[in-house]
Amino acid sequence: MNILMALSQLEVTGAEVYGTVLSDELIRRGNKVYIVSDTLTKPTNAQYEKIEFNKRKLIHRVSQVRKLLRIIKENDIQVVHAHSRASSWSCAIACRIAKIPLVTTIHGRQPVHLSRKIVKAFGDYSLSVCENIRDHVVNDLKVKPENITVLRNMINTKEYQKQSLIQSTKNEKIISIIGRLSGPKGDVTYNLLDILHRRKDFKIQVIGGKDIPQRFKKFTGNVDFLGYVNNVSDRIRESSIVIGAGRVAVEAILCEVPVLAIGEAESVGIVTNDRLGTALKSNFGDISLNHTPLFRWTDVIPEIDKGFNISKEELSTLREKVISEFSIENIVHKIEKIYQQQIVKKSKYEMPVIMYHRVIKDESEKGVHGTYVTVKQFDEQMKYLKSKGYETITFEDLLNNKYKQRFDKDKKWIMLTFDDGYKDNYENAFPILKKYQFKGIIYILDGLKYNKWDVDDKNNPEKEFPLMNIEELLEMQKYGIEFGGHTSTHPKLAELTLQEVKKEIILSKNNIENMIGKKLLSFAYPYGSLNEDVKKISQESGYEFAVATDSGSITFSDDLFEIRRIGIFPTNNLFNFKRKVSGKYNFIKVKREEKSYAKK
Repeated sequence: MNILMALSQLEVTGAEVYGTVLSDELIRRGNKVYIVSDTLTKPTNAQYEKIEFNKRKLIHRVSQVRKLLRIIKENDIQVVHAHSRASSWSCAIACRIAKIPLVTTIHGRQPVHLSRKIVKAFGDYSLSVCENIRDHVVNDLKVKPENITVLRNMINTKEYQKQSLIQSTKNEKIISIIGRLSGPKGDVTYNLLDILHRRKDFKIQVIGGKDIPQRFKKFTGNVDFLGYVNNVSDRIRESSIVIGAGRVAVEAILCEVPVLAIGEAESVGIVTNDRLGTALKSNFGDISLNHTPLFRWTDVIPEIDKGFNISKEELSTLREKVISEFSIENIVHKIEKIYQQQIVKKSKYEMPVIMYHRVIKDESEKGVHGTYVTVKQFDEQMKYLKSKGYETITFEDLLNNKYKQRFDKDKKWIMLTFDDGYKDNYENAFPILKKYQFKGIIYILDGLKYNKWDVDDKNNPEKEFPLMNIEELLEMQKYGIEFGGHTSTHPKLAELTLQEVKKEIILSKNNIENMIGKKLLSFAYPYGSLNEDVKKISQESGYEFAVATDSGSITFSDDLFEIRRIGIFPTNNLFNFKRKVSGKYNFIKVKREEKSYAKK
């Protein structure tokens, strides 16, 4: 995906750290990321262009929108992610003109006034770094709950490996206050120093702030003001207690250093396992649902003493809990999904995944079931796809997250899948696929020579139709046809025991791989019969993808083990086929299904 990050700041902020960390992880995952901001301090692999969002006159807003539209067009930007109010206003206008989605991350409490209620500028979807922010914008600014979710301030937890946390015995106790010396956070720092600076049993250091304001200079004899430092994590490790909020608190817990969580909104106290839930809701003191700050300054000294005595076991348990909440891998994976959902929702387009079964010469070869198309129909359909510039792809083309490239403007991808592996796929479909230089995925069973599952159906027995043999499979594979698993006996998996499901999926996968000499990447659920246990087994068996029939999300990437397909049948004329491969068909179909369900 091509993503534009928008920040607005005149000095380094937590939002900038969030934005650059997110950008670099997205780039590592194969995306292209561009950043626009007033300034950019943190090093990043993303391309940066200066836009002065903090200039807010109308003439400046117009200029910002024009620059954004140029960047969007030149770089084929598919989604914009804004991280501040100032940038989100201009981005909202640019995205509306460009018809692409805007995602925003809300890092702090928002002003509540009439213009903010009218023009929310939160975009198509919002992420909040804690529960208090989410509840605040839902309750006070009337953002729809379904358009916002909590995703925490991601951290690369791998940088805080357990073995690197072993600390030598400290000769002195060090309290590190990490924050700003200006604004509300500056007031908090001042009050803390006013309480702590006379204590002689520990050293105090303040990290953050470009210059020392006049009112702080009275502390300089007892406090070390370090300013901005690049090695914050090293300073955290050397500390006996860290005082801070937001990302600072998280990093300290990952370093197994006690944290006194105090932000600009409230004081949480020393973070313990019992207090972690409360701390998370407020982003460790930065965000409160109250309109006035809540500080218990008289508790600072007792909490400091509590922090000196916190056990190593408590710190270790806290660390594991924080890793699960803030892991960059988990959070960025979810953000990528949200980007793709919003791109699909905004464009009302998704790569079509088509489902065929048999391809027969004419109606004389049809059976009881209507799961076929004729050679004439199939040729006509492939001719149409070729004329419109469609490119057929297989799951091998989508490995390593390459399915995200389906949004690129030079891509017009479609997937052609065939269930069961009938011999007519080789005799009739294969020549036509070669004629138009197309590929496909065929889901085959192991050990069966004909459609025994249908023939043995007592309620609706089918005629006997042969399946492909090994020589035919290998010839098609050599050309570029991909094969996937489809069990051994074609049962309804959701009706079997878990042991039977494992046997059907795992045994057939191993047998087919040995037969064709190649790893199977995807699996098709017979009859579309599945549940969460069946999906889990298909994933654990080593498959990378699994396709359903008409279940699953509209968005391909929402669940790679329940990919929705669009069936093609003999009753579909070319007009119907064009609708089904347009990329918009499932939006209509799902809406129709929802209406039908609502009536019941």
